[in-house]
Amino acid sequence: MVTSPECFDRTAATTRSLLGYGVLSGAFYLVTGLIQALTRDGYEITRHELSLLSDGPLGWIQITNFVLSGLMVLAAAVGIRRALRDRWGSLLVAGYGVGLIGAGVFVADPMNGFPLGTPAGRPVDPSWHGTLHMIVGGAGFLCLIAATFVLARRSGSVWYSRGTGVVYLAGFAGIASGVDNAAVVLGFWVAVIAGWAWLAVLSIRLYRTVPRPDGAR
Repeated sequence: MVTSPECFDRTAATTRSLLGYGVLSGAFYLVTGLIQALTRDGYEITRHELSLLSDGPLGWIQITNFVLSGLMVLAAAVGIRRALRDRWGSLLVAGYGVGLIGAGVFVADPMNGFPLGTPAGRPVDPSWHGTLHMIVGGAGFLCLIAATFVLARRSGSVWYSRGTGVVYLAGFAGIASGVDNAAVVLGFWVAVIAGWAWLAVLSIRLYRTVPRPDGAR
């Protein structure tokens, strides 16, 4: 049966499309990052943060990853706002998207032996763009953590949402402490994956609450 143009809900179709980016963004970010992590010479998952992939001749790949993922998160934030009519929660998700874009624009400083030839440890004199990378990226992480609490009651599982926030906060605190051991770096990877999973779960749930644009049940 063909749906007539008069019966097609364009608003619902747009909202569902925007929410789809909440699922796509995390998959895109993680797959792109992991492929680089496993193929870039000198990069070790247990020693290096994902941001360091922005450095070196192939750094443009991770920069693009940050920016495109951030734009997709912004699209998802608009979908969340339309689906929930929740101003603050959607703004916090948008803040995470802006943080990702900023992390791509302001490139992290090389450190801990990556790219190859870089001295061990953190830079003694951080560059202005490396400093802004940490500030903007950190603000984005805090926005996502806050979003897990603000949207907890509307996410479908209060404890899952808040638990994700706690895990992300612990991972972020560890990496922000400046400690570079394997447990801290891997802990942050776990936090990042948990954050993307939360956004995907929230987006899928809201997607299912938005009426189908063709009016079918």
